[in-house]
Amino acid sequence: MSTASACHILVKTKVEADSLKVKLDKGADFHKLAKQFSTCPSGKKGGDLGEFRKGDMVPAFDKAVFGGPLFKVQGPIKTQFGFHLIKVLYRS
Repeated sequence: MSTASACHILVKTKVEADSLKVKLDKGADFHKLAKQFSTCPSGKKGGDLGEFRKGDMVPAFDKAVFGGPLFKVQGPIKTQFGFHLIKVLYRS
C-alpha cells in the first residue's frame, strides 16, 4: 500500500490560509508558520504528520497528498477540519 509523509498548516478560514500561502510563496519557513498558526496539534512539530498510508486521511487531504506534487505547498484544501496548506515530503 502507498505511504507518504507530509506537513500541513491547518487554519479555520480560507482568508487565513490564503494569507499564509502568500507568505510561503515568498519564501517564509513552512515549519515556523505551522508552529505559529496551525490549529492542529501537529503544529507544535512544525506541522509534521509523519508517515501515513493512503486512505488514512480524509478524502480531500488524501487526494492532495497522493496526487499532488512533492515539496510544493498545495492549498488551501478544504476539509471538515478547516483549510489546509500541505507540503508532501515523500511518497512510496
